[in-house]
Amino acid sequence: MPRCGRFSYRAFAAALKKARAGGRLEREEALLLLQAEGEDWEALLEAAAEVRDRGRGRTITFSKKVFLPLTNLCRDYCAYCTFRKDPGDPAAKTMTPEEVLAVARAGERLGCKEALFSLGDKPERAFPEMRRTLAALGHETTLGYLRAACARVLQETELLPHVNPGVMTAADMRALKEVSVSMGLMLENASPRLLRPGGPHFRAPDKHPRLRLRTIAEAGRLRIPFTTGVLIGIGETLEERVDSLLQLRALHEAYGHIQEIIIQNFRAKPDTPMRAHPEPTLEDLARTVAVARLLFGEAMNIQAPPNLVLEIPSEQGGPSPKASEALAVLLRAGINDWGGISPLTRDYINPERPWPHIGWLREQMRARGFELRERLAIYPEFVRKPGFLTPALAARVWARVTEEGYPV
Repeated sequence: MPRCGRFSYRAFAAALKKARAGGRLEREEALLLLQAEGEDWEALLEAAAEVRDRGRGRTITFSKKVFLPLTNLCRDYCAYCTFRKDPGDPAAKTMTPEEVLAVARAGERLGCKEALFSLGDKPERAFPEMRRTLAALGHETTLGYLRAACARVLQETELLPHVNPGVMTAADMRALKEVSVSMGLMLENASPRLLRPGGPHFRAPDKHPRLRLRTIAEAGRLRIPFTTGVLIGIGETLEERVDSLLQLRALHEAYGHIQEIIIQNFRAKPDTPMRAHPEPTLEDLARTVAVARLLFGEAMNIQAPPNLVLEIPSEQGGPSPKASEALAVLLRAGINDWGGISPLTRDYINPERPWPHIGWLREQMRARGFELRERLAIYPEFVRKPGFLTPALAARVWARVTEEGYPV
């Protein structure tokens, strides 16, 4: 990996020592750490794991969920996305309320507790077909339909909604806070350069970092438990990667509402403009996870989606030995969460990447001295924080968790 400017081993060692002691890393220090190679890379991971263990112990969490792709129509055209569709595409789909409930009930029977809603961003603004679909469902906007779908899931099942609706206004989030226990929006990257022609976010107006950072900040003002993170390997520089993490850290320091930072690795997909774009290596992913851990400190929940790293066949046979090795590297890099895993539904954003089996994951954790523990869509430390749940949702959640905030 090319290093930025002059790399000082003395400065690297000083930055690592500072982070290990719980010091607050600055931009140049984080950039030095993000360039670690060889023995320095090993030392970086060791420091990140030490900080994780100090704050989070040896517990690794996950959420048992159903994935509900409410609609895959989207007005954005990201160069790496296969989820979004245009009207007329045979794979274009907007779920009906009955379909949403059928999946939610099936997940409930399997012990799922989270209803993850993902959807395209504001398709009604681009497509008259979506406006007609929404009108037939009794709604004017996709976010209005999402709110109704969440309310129905709450009314008719025990699942707790988590929503990933894209860029939102304060009014949107106030309405959705009444029917969801947490929300999410990936920053991906804070650089507007990636919006230029030929970039991954060209023709994706809702990927402008100003809009996404404003949404995340507004969620903080509204005291919404929030999930966000970065997408690495899409053409960003190391400086842009660090700056993105620092922007998120600043928002969390201002509002204290970010419950989880996801470090997601780009995966090339056929039939996209970025199908030949090189993917980040496991070493690069682990390096970024470790720097995120040291930037955010011991208290933050740091996640790397396991199905985007582990080579897990969709047919019988189970994960390969390489899957176990990759898992071990990410644990060494300081993660403490594997995100949502479904025993029922696939990852509709990355349909070619199966989830790991929860039983296998539990065995892998135990073999490495960790306990795999289920959490809700809202992290335990946010369950009883004043104002982060509406009274109705708080009563519902409190009745289902231990004193620590984990599901009973």
